[in-house]
Amino acid sequence: MELTRRDALAALGSGGVVAGVGVAGLHRSLSELPDDGRDLTPERERDLLVAVARIVYPSELDGVSEFVETYVAGRAAERDGYRESVRAALVTLDERARTWRDAEFLSLDGAEREAHLRELGVDAADPDPTGTDAERIRYFVVNELLYALYTSPTGGELVGIENPQGHPGGTDTYRRGPR
Repeated sequence: MELTRRDALAALGSGGVVAGVGVAGLHRSLSELPDDGRDLTPERERDLLVAVARIVYPSELDGVSEFVETYVAGRAAERDGYRESVRAALVTLDERARTWRDAEFLSLDGAEREAHLRELGVDAADPDPTGTDAERIRYFVVNELLYALYTSPTGGELVGIENPQGHPGGTDTYRRGPR
């Protein structure tokens, strides 16, 4: 299945971002957002998010990079402090990989990346924006990526949600019984 920028815009729309940000804000790419002076460039930020998405998204999806970049750029434009929190969680993820595995997260192969997330406890952590490192990574990175996927038409179709909340499907979808 192919994820598209249009899917990302639909996911943003289901969260109310389209109305709050406006169309112009959604067309910025992540690389056009200002660098906040941390050791994390916008390109590295995108690459880390895409690497995590490739772990948590089903393997049959294509177009993950474009989808993630469009979604994250739209979310960053929407909320004050959101991007900084995501970046802080990504810095923590990468620093732990360097400390525990003597390698950057991006230089690990897919199985090592997945193992690293599990060892951090991200898979079992309760999402909490002010919690432990694992809880913050779960909240700002993993859950945000999963929310983006499953509120998009393509992601919703993967789990049998034909008409994700906030995505228009017409009155026809309400008149049919379950499949």
